[in-house]
Amino acid sequence: MTTGSASLDVMSSDLEPHATRWPPRGSDLPSSDGEPMETARHRLQMNVLIDTLADAWAARDDFYVGGNMFVYFSELHAKTFRGPDVFVVLDTIKHSRDKWYAWEEGGKLPDVVIELLSPSTREIDRGEKKRIYERVWKLATYVMYDPFSHELEVLTPSDDGTFTPVPEDARGDFAVAPTGLSIGLRDGDIHEEKGPFLRWIDADGAPLPLGRERAEDAEQRLAEAERARTEAECARTDAERARMDAEQRAADAERRIAALEAAHAKRGG
Repeated sequence: MTTGSASLDVMSSDLEPHATRWPPRGSDLPSSDGEPMETARHRLQMNVLIDTLADAWAARDDFYVGGNMFVYFSELHAKTFRGPDVFVVLDTIKHSRDKWYAWEEGGKLPDVVIELLSPSTREIDRGEKKRIYERVWKLATYVMYDPFSHELEVLTPSDDGTFTPVPEDARGDFAVAPTGLSIGLRDGDIHEEKGPFLRWIDADGAPLPLGRERAEDAEQRLAEAERARTEAECARTDAERARMDAEQRAADAERRIAALEAAHAKRGG
């Protein structure tokens, strides 16, 4: 959603060193434009994508996922930045950041960017931003999604480096190279907002879970385990009762046999 104040006609040639134009550094550079996401639904959708991926990859330390923050991509031109709604950087060190400086990250730029379309940003997301992401950032995957109309387009570079659409798979999802995941729409309300929502999808076709979904799943597994334990206990109780009944019947039969033998012996005597 954030557009930033970057020159929108920045090209690869604009990134050549310019000895007399050194930018401010570190805390002198803003991390965002201070503007909130356009709607509550846009903000919720952004958080869903960031939080579920961060949780799913919590054990990994070789990635960064963020959003609605500035990515600076030229050390010599402080105005060359973009503010993706969601972005993922692979093969990097996971730690907290409030902005991304490519020149302090070994030259790394995002591998995946997701822009949440709105009436005020649609033209930029499909035009100038797309051109920068294609020609300068050289994204592996660029996703554009409208949280209200659910319009979804996923792009990846073709052989000549220009973006080409990623085809849908059999489930209607789109592979997001090189994450090993897909992305697609899934039904389900989140907080007060009605579904569907754009979700990261695993190899089995399941969305990476939200915190509450993980908690609900854990509760369900616990309940199933408790039911299984109760059923096993009932089965053991039934088996014990059956064993005791069998023993009682055997004892009764032995007593009857003993009584018959005693009566027979008495008559014979």
